Amino acid sequence: MPYSEARQIAIELCKQFPQHTARGLARMLKQKINGAMTLEQARSMIRAVLGASGQEKRTRANVPRTPRQSGRKYRPPKMDFVPITQAKDWAPVQLEGNRLGVISDIHLPYHSQKAVQSALIHLHGQKIDHLLINGDLIDFYSISRFIRRPSKRNLQSELNAARLFLAGLRKEFSNIPITLKKGNHEARWDHWLWDHAPEIAETEEMDLRTWLKLDELAITIVDDLDLIEYGKLPILHGHELGKGISAPVNPARGAYLRAKHTILVGHYHRTSSHCESNLYLDECQVWSVGCLCDLRPDYNKYGNSNHGFAMVDRDASGDFSVQNFRISKLGKVRSS
Repeated sequence: MPYSEARQIAIELCKQFPQHTARGLARMLKQKINGAMTLEQARSMIRAVLGASGQEKRTRANVPRTPRQSGRKYRPPKMDFVPITQAKDWAPVQLEGNRLGVISDIHLPYHSQKAVQSALIHLHGQKIDHLLINGDLIDFYSISRFIRRPSKRNLQSELNAARLFLAGLRKEFSNIPITLKKGNHEARWDHWLWDHAPEIAETEEMDLRTWLKLDELAITIVDDLDLIEYGKLPILHGHELGKGISAPVNPARGAYLRAKHTILVGHYHRTSSHCESNLYLDECQVWSVGCLCDLRPDYNKYGNSNHGFAMVDRDASGDFSVQNFRISKLGKVRSS
């Protein structure tokens, strides 16, 4: 077979199979020309057509050189220069039970005795099987970073009030789990220790769980930035979502704009709800729960807070229904 004819076949093969290796194309060429040249001669012709034998041997056919896979398995680099992370795994805290009572923002010892009693009596009568104190059980006024009246600075009295309250709570709700979620006011304890006693701040003896004797009372404590889930309902105290969420119409709508998800929060001392649907008509509803503290504290004598609490029923699938209650001035519980 003439050399020029064999080369033309080689050119056509290179154009037709640009991803093949030179050796593979050489085998195909040898077969096409019925063994008129050896495999090595065919390979040399293919390399010349591809321009792999030097610029002076590149064919005028201008066959494009297409990158080929080498056939070797790709082995990514280890990137072992990346330092070991100190970030912790994030996972929501799951609560048990079929009927959850939610109280928050009691702010002991600056609580409303009537409101606390009304909420607890109602939840006791509804036979809840789990009680959540959703943040700000204690005010910790005496270690606040804000300006404080010297006459009201008594840390020991705040801790004593909390211990007595939790002991009484355990007595009345003796057979169900009780969970205490840290709010921004409980976080004051940690922040004060970090500033004033960093050497012992993270010891077991200085932990709030130890000071409140929660282990003796079989009460579980959840850190202030951790998310709680009750079935398919996420629960936060509310401060975790940042400042200013109560500005747009009501706290529930503000929480929705931050979380973009169904959620229940406290922290804002107001009973409200907000519901929206997305493009696919998935419903998202948010609830903010009222407080159980004094409605006219020194820092906000003329606010629009209200007393309230919530109850959540859950089925086996995790679906839930929320009842968001208000408490009147006379202590009457009303569905909001």
